[in-house]
Amino acid sequence: MPDGLSVAPPRLIAYLRDHGIEPEILAPGVPMPTVPLAAAAIGVAESAIIKSLLFQTKDGRCVLAIASGPDRVSRAAVAAAVGYPSCGLASPEVVLAVTGYPAGGVSPVAHREAVPVVVDRRVTELAEVYGGAGADELLLRLSTADLLRLTRAGGSDILQPAG
Repeated sequence: MPDGLSVAPPRLIAYLRDHGIEPEILAPGVPMPTVPLAAAAIGVAESAIIKSLLFQTKDGRCVLAIASGPDRVSRAAVAAAVGYPSCGLASPEVVLAVTGYPAGGVSPVAHREAVPVVVDRRVTELAEVYGGAGADELLLRLSTADLLRLTRAGGSDILQPAG
């Protein structure tokens, strides 16, 4: 397994260290473009893999939603959580411009631009999570307490209703 610290974005590593966290970047040596592949690559439950999805309003405001990998995020619930009338997934170009990471490798922290963050309530119930680390072959391991501290987010109900 390659050393994840040697290939992770320097901005992400510096951000974590500046906030008192010694980064743990996993690089299992295989692309992990989906939650099942990521979970299998590092031997954890799919619910421990988090996705960081950037949403954008028609007037250009953005919000980052963080949810457990297998869960489906509700655009309406994300918009409501931050007081926006509505939002949709941001384009890959906007994702890269705002976060500094490509879609599929978005870190939950250390973004190029400050945007509001909403974290699904189910994520807050986990002890630790694994999120993007700048590329689809890298994962960042974080305690959930650190995730919430760094994002300044609490738990919100942002999932699509079952059924």
